Amino acid sequence: MRVHLVDGTYELFRYFYGGPPRADAKKDERGAVVGVVQSLLGMLEGGATHVGVATDHVIESFRNGLYAGYKTGEGIDPLLWAQFEPLESALASLGVVVWPMVEVEADDALAAAATSAAADARVKQVFLCTPDKDLAQCVRGNRVVQLDRRTGEVRNENGVIEKFGVPPSSIPDYLALVGDSSDGYPGLPGWGQKAASAVLAKYERLERIPASAADWKVTLRGADRLSQTLRERWEDAILFRTLATLRTDQPVVTVDELEYRGPRRGFEALTTEWVRPKLFARAQALAPGR
Repeated sequence: MRVHLVDGTYELFRYFYGGPPRADAKKDERGAVVGVVQSLLGMLEGGATHVGVATDHVIESFRNGLYAGYKTGEGIDPLLWAQFEPLESALASLGVVVWPMVEVEADDALAAAATSAAADARVKQVFLCTPDKDLAQCVRGNRVVQLDRRTGEVRNENGVIEKFGVPPSSIPDYLALVGDSSDGYPGLPGWGQKAASAVLAKYERLERIPASAADWKVTLRGADRLSQTLRERWEDAILFRTLATLRTDQPVVTVDELEYRGPRRGFEALTTEWVRPKLFARAQALAPGR
């Protein structure tokens, strides 16, 4: 079997900004929700059998307590914000397993689920359906890969190295140096992608980087300045790596529970409310025994 783990928050944003608006029978905007549901139905119709979706039930997480600048829900369009919980309810009624995350983030749930699924010998491959670079740390050979559903690109471990210049295990260290603007932490001054890739390709972890640039076995312009910055901002680097490191200790369901078995009670009424009754017929056609 192959397992597909979907970043529901990313998908909701994607369809809100990339799809048409669509009001339901109550005049509430539900275009993004309908877009995500249609997309997942397409995935199931395309052969996916075991699917789980993680969402950020709230944007803030434990990371906000570690770093004041970490991302928050501030600035999110109210029409988008109003579709977070309806998406979770819609996916549950569709019959897809949903993890609404509160204390931790959707990315943590995806990381935990990927770890659990990869440990099951019956699973041939795990697809992390998100382009987010922090999920690259979860890629393992060809067994756990990233799938960008928008472009169709599949990134295995060699693909991670090709894109970032470092293996998956070094992605948190890489992000600690270069920062991640989407999550709200800046990285260290002067440390761009080229420098971070060159140094971490050799040393892999922050702790293994020699304190003096004279000892670096890397030819890099401005190495002395970068080394000094790393020494002076060491605590920041470790903090940023902590922010970038995904947790895999979150409770997730078993692989068997991810198997799609068709829509649940309430989905037909929901699609009627959306004025999209054909969505129910599509879901019903996917139920075992049909």
